[in-house]
Amino acid sequence: MPLISRFQSALAYPALGAALVLSLPSAHAVSFNVEDDQTHEHWQSMSLILGDERHFRAVEAHSYSDATLSINATQGVCDLPWLEMRVELEAAQGESQAVNQVPARLRVDERERIHSVAEFITERGDNGFYAHFYLNDIDQLIADMSVGEQVFLGFDQGDEDPWYMIFSLEGAGEALARMQRLCRDAS
Repeated sequence: MPLISRFQSALAYPALGAALVLSLPSAHAVSFNVEDDQTHEHWQSMSLILGDERHFRAVEAHSYSDATLSINATQGVCDLPWLEMRVELEAAQGESQAVNQVPARLRVDERERIHSVAEFITERGDNGFYAHFYLNDIDQLIADMSVGEQVFLGFDQGDEDPWYMIFSLEGAGEALARMQRLCRDAS
């Protein structure tokens, strides 16, 4: 499986022993129609629609040319949003699989660090590599992101230095509020 080099050591870290239970529909597994796309400085908000299925997304694609960070919600369960990062790979993947789980840390500006687990996932036919974050208090993270300037993500890589990414939060407040409003209005 061809992966961008910065992911190879993160993927090699042994999977965590306990299985995490969280099953949310994945808006990236198939191609959705994008509607109501609006730009909010470095962020965008939109509806993703396929038949009767509706997802709503606030996404930052400004900080990296090959990576996005998004908060997503699904019609009918708007109170269960999820955080996802997507990194573009060199080629479409041959199978859908959970590649690994690694300890992760998130922080908005200088606020308290949030400890999490990131599950790395590939989807068959998709050239994206996804990190889904398991968070105890995503509502507080969304509130912090709405007023912050940057969100810092850190992924443990075993014996090697952690791998970090920083995403801009310019426009996140408007994008997140609109994403939540679109979801509530559709439910």
